[in-house]
Amino acid sequence: MRREDRTTRELKWGIAHLYSSYNNTIVHITDITGAETIAKASGGMVVKTDRLESSPTAAMAAAKIAAEQAKDHGINALHIRIRAPGGHNGPSSPGPGAQSAIRTLSRAGFKIGTIEDVTPVPSDGCRKKHFRRGRRV
Repeated sequence: MRREDRTTRELKWGIAHLYSSYNNTIVHITDITGAETIAKASGGMVVKTDRLESSPTAAMAAAKIAAEQAKDHGINALHIRIRAPGGHNGPSSPGPGAQSAIRTLSRAGFKIGTIEDVTPVPSDGCRKKHFRRGRRV
């Protein structure tokens, strides 16, 4: 592919929603509005044992499956939204599969636009579970 062809090719954007917890990694690719699902895959679809669902290897395989499906629909550029469990009880840092899933999507030939964190942040609602009471010594 010549340099001019690479710069002038028409970009068809999509959004890759990456949900990465300590139990699983889910890759969900939608169109640019976010309304229509184009491809989805999870770590549980590619490994047998439950404890390996959140591993970077499973996340890579899930991202590869979703990338192939998105390529078939003509998408060649992605905005990435990373989400951790968050909320008032979950961890606000993404699990171990997030980095490897992003790396796999970029290696699959997609142009990466923005990478943003969309983890839900509590605005002081409910009381935290197993809250420690009394004086700590």
